Amino acid sequence: MSHPTQPLAGKAALVTGGSRGIGAAIVRRLARDGAHIVFSYARSQAEAERLVQEVRAQGRQAVAIQADQADPAQVAALVRQAHEALGRLDILVNSAGVFVTGLVGDPDADLAGFERQLAVNLTGVAAAVRAAVPLISDHGRIVSIGTTGAVHIPFAGAADYVATKAAVAAYTRGWSRDLGPRGITVNVVQPGAIDTDMNPEDGPFAQTLKGLAALGRYGRPDEIAGAVAFLAGPDAAYITGATLNVDGGQTA
Repeated sequence: MSHPTQPLAGKAALVTGGSRGIGAAIVRRLARDGAHIVFSYARSQAEAERLVQEVRAQGRQAVAIQADQADPAQVAALVRQAHEALGRLDILVNSAGVFVTGLVGDPDADLAGFERQLAVNLTGVAAAVRAAVPLISDHGRIVSIGTTGAVHIPFAGAADYVATKAAVAAYTRGWSRDLGPRGITVNVVQPGAIDTDMNPEDGPFAQTLKGLAALGRYGRPDEIAGAVAFLAGPDAAYITGATLNVDGGQTA
């Protein structure tokens, strides 16, 4: 589908966790809307390089940087490298995340996995925003990817995961106050069930989650990317501190 305008033309964006799933869809959409992109990846180097070539073929700058989102020093370096590579930073999208489940009190629970999940999903987001604040343009955009589980949890075993995302939503509200004087907006998009490797449409939660959605289906990564692109664009200049559920009515 052709777009007569490119609302993000000339903008510089950093997307964490951009090589796969929702993150890759966000990279594609922001590039289609005119932005130049730096994105990070953890292990998916081949996928990252393919995406770089895809974005460059559209005439955009694209750089992929390997960074461990659980390491605040690597995250801070990533933000600096993105700013250097593109010459500016206008948009930060915090998409990197991991999903570790387990019942509270289970003696066999993956406690190390829970700790890493906290480091990636929460500490890494805070590290990215802290590093970005001195570099991001006035009237810039910060968008984080959360989960509708932050407000409604339909099954057991997800407490540690949804707690990290609920904290990101709270950070979002607080950061909107901190950065409002500079015209920087800070928002969170909370996906419902989206068909990705992390939660495939034919996976163990599929029937339960489809049944919970008013639309009766899984969402697509590009449907999350569309919401992010809107919040990153000029039409969302008066939206900040907001939580946007993109969940097919799961939380209705």
